[in-house]
Amino acid sequence: MHGAPGLPISQPRNLVGGQLLAALVGFATLAVTGSTAWGAAIAAGLALGAMMLTHLSHSPAAATAVIVVLQAPHPVPFLPMLVLATVLLVAIGLLPGRIGAHPVRYPLSW
Repeated sequence: MHGAPGLPISQPRNLVGGQLLAALVGFATLAVTGSTAWGAAIAAGLALGAMMLTHLSHSPAAATAVIVVLQAPHPVPFLPMLVLATVLLVAIGLLPGRIGAHPVRYPLSW
């Protein structure tokens, strides 16, 4: 988001929503396939497809689905921490444009 703040994948809705959706897909895939390399690959593909269908495209979130399948974290601490981390990332992204005469405008849309 800092390198390309104008891209759709950098916008807050896509960043937070895409990460959360990918994690949910990862947990669903983990429940079906277990913690396997094939399950991780399937989770990444399904997460990308789900993000495209919901218009929450954030392609780096596919890695979140892979991490969930391979590491099998408990959802209760993992999901709130993921939401907190992505909201914090958006908040930090807002700072440069608010603190001074920074030429980059972020976000372009919510």
